[in-house]
Amino acid sequence: MCCSAKCWLIVGSVIGGLLAILGGILFPVGDIIINKEIDTEAVIEEGTIAYENWVETGSPVYRHFWIYHVTNPDEVMNGGKPALEQKGPYIYLVRYLPKENITQHQNNTVSYWQPNGAIFQREGSCGSEEDKYTVLNLAVAAAPAMFPALQGFLNSFIKSSNSSLFQVRSVKELLWGYKDPFLEKIPIASLDKTTGLFYPNNGTADGIYNVYNGKGGISKVAIIDRYRGESALPYWNDSYCDMINGTDAASFPPSVKKDKKLYFFSSEICRSIYGVFEKEYTLKGIKLYRFVVPDEALASPTKNPDNHCYCKDFDLSRNCTAAGVLDLRTCQGGKPIFLSLPHFLYASDFLLDSVSGLKPSKEEHETYVDVEPITGFTMHFAKRLQVNVMFKPTDKIDVMSKLESEFVFPVAWLNETALIGDDSANMFKSSVTTPMKVLEVLRIVLICIGAVVFLSCSITLCVRDSLNKGKHA
Repeated sequence: MCCSAKCWLIVGSVIGGLLAILGGILFPVGDIIINKEIDTEAVIEEGTIAYENWVETGSPVYRHFWIYHVTNPDEVMNGGKPALEQKGPYIYLVRYLPKENITQHQNNTVSYWQPNGAIFQREGSCGSEEDKYTVLNLAVAAAPAMFPALQGFLNSFIKSSNSSLFQVRSVKELLWGYKDPFLEKIPIASLDKTTGLFYPNNGTADGIYNVYNGKGGISKVAIIDRYRGESALPYWNDSYCDMINGTDAASFPPSVKKDKKLYFFSSEICRSIYGVFEKEYTLKGIKLYRFVVPDEALASPTKNPDNHCYCKDFDLSRNCTAAGVLDLRTCQGGKPIFLSLPHFLYASDFLLDSVSGLKPSKEEHETYVDVEPITGFTMHFAKRLQVNVMFKPTDKIDVMSKLESEFVFPVAWLNETALIGDDSANMFKSSVTTPMKVLEVLRIVLICIGAVVFLSCSITLCVRDSLNKGKHA
């Protein structure tokens, strides 16, 4: 039995050493345990945290719309420069419907439909969705590009319907659709007489998607395998531009790295795009990485050769040197829809100079996703897009005969955004962040206490032995 002070000091040294070693062992072992738990909870199948937030978003997703009110429509039709005033925001709750037809497949993918819907939110909006503004006449502006061989007939239909290049419409009509008197004059039975920026929306579905569920390897979880049954897009006639690359940006595979691009696909822009790391910051006690869509993603092919296949019109794109707009005619049934960032952020100067009233701002108009790097969950995002319609002068249509030049005309822009709620943030911290912090503190405490006990006991032993040897000398 050990009763002497020396014996206790030896025991203390051993215990201290063991505590320090245990603390050191907990670094790799603890990381393995945590990563295994994260990998389990990130799989898209019933019973996991990822699945619960994947089926139905845990945080409300809103779309803020700003409408471009044209203050000088008559002047524009007589060769003047359009003067625009931004009106908004008008806010709608979107992505509130859960995914439908969810089916797990043997190839470790899961398929689903994503229903669309929009509910107006009067609180926070600048006014009613019945507010009316002078806006571009979508049908008239698009008609020459849709029916180039029928412009003489189109002119007569425009006149007989008392239509013009600009019109007064409510926010609700412009966004979600209205019966257009000009279109109703066109004697084509198959032609839909309703038009609107986001018509049709309610009752439609964005899909069908097939995404990897993570069972075959967590590094591919949430990455899109197929969209509408195809592994590539049919729009760009190029293997690079037609790639369906990344996730839908709602989440990403775990272990997000700062030096890697984050790829995501958006059916609204008919392409995959990417974000690059901008900064690290803390939101509601959670460390996040912000990835922003850089100017190079929308740059001209002369600056970013990867974008060569997005250039479809050499005249409009000024021999593919124009930047900042995406020609969507091939994926919009020929409608001359061009997407850009709001206020022509990162776009060529000639686009911004063609109208007055725009003030691009990186802070207000860039697109970004804020990702928790360990799990890959998106905690905050802002998808900002501007819808433009391209049209140009034509002698065959009276209301377009005196235009000064061709236009990529801004109609409205949106900010689709979501922010993790307090309850969801607290749940995430209690299930992920707090256990990791506790483990980190425990490892450090064990190493520190173990080292202190080991060193103090060992030093005391050495001192005692030296003193004892001095006494016996």
